[in-house]
Amino acid sequence: MATNRRNRQKARDPAVANATRPSQRLLPAVASPFSLLSGEDLKRLATGAHSRLYTKLGAHPVGLPGVEGVYFAVWAPRASAVSVVGDFNQWQTGAHPLGRCRDSGVWETFVPAVARGTNYKFRLTTATGQVVEKADPFAFHAELPPRTASVMWDLDYHWGDGAWLDERRRHDWRARPIAIYEVHLGSWMRLPEEGHRWLTYRELAPKLAAHARELGFTHVELLPLAEHPFYGSWGYQPTGFFAPTSRYGTPQDLMYFVDHLHQHGLGVIFDWVPLHFPYDSHGLVRFDGQCLFEHADPRDHHHPQWGSVMFDYGRPEVRSFLLSNALFWLRQYHADGLRADAVSYMVYRDYGRRPGQWNPNRNGGRENVEAVAFLQQLHEEIADEFPDVLTFAEEATTYPQVSRPTHLGGLGFTFKWDMGWMHDTLEYVVKPFHARRGQLNKLTFRLLYAFAENFVLPLSHDEVVHCKRSLLNKLPGNHWDKFAGLRLLYGYMYGQPGKKLLFMGGEFGQWREWNHDQSLDWHLLHEPAHRGIQHWVRDLNQAYAQLPALHEGDCEPAGFEWIDCHDHNNQVLTFLRKGRSGQPAVLVVCHFLPGVICNYRVGIPWPGLWREALNSDASDYGGSGTGNCGGLQAEEHGWHGRPYSLNLTVPPLAALFFVHEPKENSVHA
Repeated sequence: MATNRRNRQKARDPAVANATRPSQRLLPAVASPFSLLSGEDLKRLATGAHSRLYTKLGAHPVGLPGVEGVYFAVWAPRASAVSVVGDFNQWQTGAHPLGRCRDSGVWETFVPAVARGTNYKFRLTTATGQVVEKADPFAFHAELPPRTASVMWDLDYHWGDGAWLDERRRHDWRARPIAIYEVHLGSWMRLPEEGHRWLTYRELAPKLAAHARELGFTHVELLPLAEHPFYGSWGYQPTGFFAPTSRYGTPQDLMYFVDHLHQHGLGVIFDWVPLHFPYDSHGLVRFDGQCLFEHADPRDHHHPQWGSVMFDYGRPEVRSFLLSNALFWLRQYHADGLRADAVSYMVYRDYGRRPGQWNPNRNGGRENVEAVAFLQQLHEEIADEFPDVLTFAEEATTYPQVSRPTHLGGLGFTFKWDMGWMHDTLEYVVKPFHARRGQLNKLTFRLLYAFAENFVLPLSHDEVVHCKRSLLNKLPGNHWDKFAGLRLLYGYMYGQPGKKLLFMGGEFGQWREWNHDQSLDWHLLHEPAHRGIQHWVRDLNQAYAQLPALHEGDCEPAGFEWIDCHDHNNQVLTFLRKGRSGQPAVLVVCHFLPGVICNYRVGIPWPGLWREALNSDASDYGGSGTGNCGGLQAEEHGWHGRPYSLNLTVPPLAALFFVHEPKENSVHA
């Protein structure tokens, strides 16, 4: 990669360029006859309130009387000179200088006859005389890495998802089923017959939509797509915040992808990184020769755990940049949601740092008050313009009210990832069976806080990399036990209150952990056990969507009731999920040990038939076929403090779902 970068720089040196490129007449520099920046724009930029900077800064085609060209503008307040260089001027410094736009720190110019697809950068002279070359922070497109130039592009596209957007506005998503399929586009599926190349956005759209729809997912969440130089960062170290990676195609190709998924009934969530950026020299770091987007103090500037540069949320122009970036994906790419990465690192100055590696806030505390204020401002903007858009926080601490409205003092997110549930659950299920007794508190503890936030239960990419092994391969026991345990894990997740998220490959039980350079092991679906996992996930999603008791109360205490959470001897949890008035309740039974339990009595509050709607041990899923003959009638035999009970046969390592079909005129409490 370093060699490629050096060669690229040599090609842009004027002497080298003149020796290696055909003769080209330089286009004359034209002093910008106008500015896209009004006084109000400059005021909003300077106060951190501009949410449409991408329409003002960057590169924009404009037509002037008698000439077509491109308006270039860049924020670089401490530069002493700025030029735009590119294919149109043989990368010659000074051929097209930019002038200052009043005292705003913005430089601007107009260059005639610059075509779509033209490569360019900004060449800045710093206050100390150093010359640096930077990609456009607001570019809509970028060269294919490892090349680093910005690409002049437009965002024209004719959308066909109006019906989807209209329908989206009608829902209270807290009471709706949300089952998210998390995807890394470059490794979801590759083409072995073409050198294992990744698929383009347009190639992915029909395949991914068909797969996610067939399995009953409601949304697809994409690992970060903003342009990133290092593929192994999975997109979490971005440099082109307004440019979707060119690895999979053009901006219009990504729009087609989103449009296609919308037209096939799937929402699209973009993973968004407002925390940091890498040290790559063409990016934001020391943009005009000094710290501009980042802090100057080393303790705030660099995060030792990430090895990256942290945004300065206290700088108004940086807030305008990030505010514009979040709204950009919602406006221009019709995203249905944003998942904010690493929010814990945003709201706490000391998170992931040792003593002496961080500065306290102005009040002497550890909270990052500027970041908190930014997140609240962001959510107020989103609520005003896109009240139907979802936002998700990856937040691993007990910071209060992450998913509560800003007018109540919350951060404003719609949902928060329940990292505690994920860690505790995986810590329990990887234990050998003999070590599980006495450990049910790992599974039951989350119900003490389950409704303090609006939660998503994530089994994400982070849990199947870096030698953590795949979900299937984490589990104890023999081959059969592992598959039964994975089905049980998913059944337990879908029974619990909270929205659902599953990373790709988990839906069919991939054996090896995720590798971003390889396709998923789709050949495993030729094996019955893996097809059984996939069919189980499909049926769980279908039941989750069709049974209101499993989703309406995801964020409400009234939607959940323990039957028994203390059966340490049998390692069985039993609980009720309840819908709103008049909706059938669902009894969930989860057995975390191998072996069948006969005559297992469970107390229930109501008479009538309890239909066995789901059984992870069914032979169709690869189980032993042990069950309850499709359902049981409640007996007038009090148990667990309730007037009725069921006498169950409980399969090994299994999750059972019983739907209450009450007698006529019976009413749920």
